[in-house]
Amino acid sequence: MAAPVADIAVIGGSGFYSFLEDTRQLPLHTPYGPPSAPVTIGLVGDRPVAFLPRHGLAHEFPPHRVNYRANMWALRTLGVRRVVAPCAVGSLRPEIAPGDLVILDQLVDRTSGRPDTFVDGPIVGHVSFADPYCPELTSVLAAAQRDAPTLTALTVHRGGTVVVIQGPRFSTRAESRWFRSAGWDVVNMTQYPEAYLARELGMCYCGLALVTDYDTGLEGVEGIAPVTMQQVFDTLAANVSRTRDLLFTAIPAIPATPGCACAAALASGPLGDR
Repeated sequence: MAAPVADIAVIGGSGFYSFLEDTRQLPLHTPYGPPSAPVTIGLVGDRPVAFLPRHGLAHEFPPHRVNYRANMWALRTLGVRRVVAPCAVGSLRPEIAPGDLVILDQLVDRTSGRPDTFVDGPIVGHVSFADPYCPELTSVLAAAQRDAPTLTALTVHRGGTVVVIQGPRFSTRAESRWFRSAGWDVVNMTQYPEAYLARELGMCYCGLALVTDYDTGLEGVEGIAPVTMQQVFDTLAANVSRTRDLLFTAIPAIPATPGCACAAALASGPLGDR
């Protein structure tokens, strides 16, 4: 592998198509095709950070068509070991309101047909995914919200289970009721296979969920309608700047050397040290 370019990456979700100023752009190609957009490299404090918009610069890739393998391979090729991934989610709980953030700690995969592994043979390997998200990055983000004066009014939930659906359609009322009854907290379309591919490549991964809506509404509560795409983008527009503030506070505090078990998959897994 070439000399590392950045050890931290931010993957932008819906409504989050740029992050850094004074950047240089790196068009990359991978064995899995091109990533969603050229990767840009800039500084947060003295830390080089790579940024990649998950859906492309003009939101041209719907969730089921994102080339997740190319995206994650491109970041790892640059030397990235820590990934913070903002994403839009719908709430399944009345106490998790639009405008809140959730630092995810578990996921449930309900997608289908997405290429979701680098281990296609002839090597056979199995990587632990019991805890999909990095606890060290979770702690750093939670501390940043407490420490940043502009974010004290922001509600951040530490821990939450995201159920990842195929998209691009939103849930039916029956599906949303099922998700709530299972104890899941938010619903999204992109956290899988992105989080797992990061694990296969030995990258610590943190899902930062931006709550945009109440999915199909709240049962028994008048006046809360099912989600629309316009509602999602309106809420994101109001919240992306606060997400940037959180990331600019958190990134300088990320330890230079991972102190968690996430990256152990790189040494013990089937891919070797790439």
